[in-house]
Order: sequence, then C-alpha cells, then structure tokens
Amino acid sequence: MSFLTSPDFWIALSQIILINIVLSGDNAVVIAMASRSLPPAQQKKAILFGSMGAIVLRVVLTFFAVYLLTLPYLKLVGAALLFWIGIGLLKGDDGEENLEGHSSLAAAIKTIVVADLVMSLDNVVGVAAAAKGNVPLLVFGLVISIPLIIFGSTLILKLMDRFPIIITLGAALLGWVAGEMAMSDPSIAGWAASQHALHTIVPAIGAISVVAIGKWLTSRQQQPEPANQSA
Repeated sequence: MSFLTSPDFWIALSQIILINIVLSGDNAVVIAMASRSLPPAQQKKAILFGSMGAIVLRVVLTFFAVYLLTLPYLKLVGAALLFWIGIGLLKGDDGEENLEGHSSLAAAIKTIVVADLVMSLDNVVGVAAAAKGNVPLLVFGLVISIPLIIFGSTLILKLMDRFPIIITLGAALLGWVAGEMAMSDPSIAGWAASQHALHTIVPAIGAISVVAIGKWLTSRQQQPEPANQSA
C-alpha cells in the first residue's frame, strides 16, 4: 500500500476521475432515456443492473486497452486518437445515439449496457493512458469515478453546463495525456529516455493544441453562413 503515499499516484488518480467525469456525462443521459418509460420500481432496477453490466464491460475493455498500449506504435496511435477525442469534446461531438424509452426491464438493461459500451471508447483510451499500466491505480480510479457518474450524473451535467471551463480543462487534460502517451511508446522509449525536457514540452503542446484547435473549429461551426447575394 506504499503507492498511496506517492504524489504521482494521486495526480494520476485525479486525471482518471476527471477524464471519466468529463467524458461520461452523456452516458448518464442514455441511462435516463432507456429507463424513462418503466414504472418507478423498475427504473431503479434498470439503472442498477444496466449500470453494473456497463461497469463490468468497461473494466474488461480498459484492462485490455492497458495491455495493448504496451505494444510498439500502438501508444502513438492511441495518442492521436486521444488528441482527436479531446478536440471532439470541445466541438460537442459526443456520439450520443437517439434512444427510445423501453417498457421492458430486460430491454432497458440491454440498451443501457450496449449504448454505454458503444459510447465508452473515449473513456477506455483516456483512462488506460492515465493509468500508465498501474493496475491498482486503474481499479481505484474506476471504482471511485463510475459510481460518481451514475449517481451524480444530474449534478455533473448541470455543473458542466454552468461552468464550461470544466469541459475545456478536460479537453486540455486529454491533450496532455496524449502527449505523455506518445512519449512513452515502446518504439521510441530508448530515444525519449534521454529527452527529459520533451516529457513536459510534448504534453504541454498537446494540451494547448487540443484547446486551440477545438475552440477554432467550434467558432467556425457557430459562424452564420453568408447569405446568397443575387446578381
């Protein structure tokens, strides 16, 4: 348990929790939509069992992702994916599916599990990157953050709407983690070990770039289209 006294452990744990909270806000909407047509007693069961199934699948996927990130070049690919996810977060590309409420408890549970699985790729990559192969950290982060998302989803969504800076900070964190992931890829580990400054510079560039590109693309989307002028 000596790892609990390490500052690096608590920093990485904070990263995992923030990444999960920022990227899982819309998953809570899926849970609510899938169970909204059920009687109140069944709604609680659908949320509980559906969320438990989604958590188990997400933990399995995350462990698989941690293993894959030990292979050469895959961290570089993962870093690029994480970079794009951060940009998409600022653009509002959440990939949320159009879901209908279900009158059947089993159907609602199935919808929650499948939809969460489809929407959780960004979470899995982000958490696996932040954990850096530390299994106790990975488990601890998931155990803390996933129930927080499920039971505090309404509050989290309201906070993100009221304080958009939370989303910006989350996107910047993804850019930072992407930079760290790229520098730790086994294919360049030997060279990167001697480039101490780059271990700070590259993540910083990643964080700044994600926010800058995401804000620029958002501003382009919000610009009104020029009116067609008749000759």
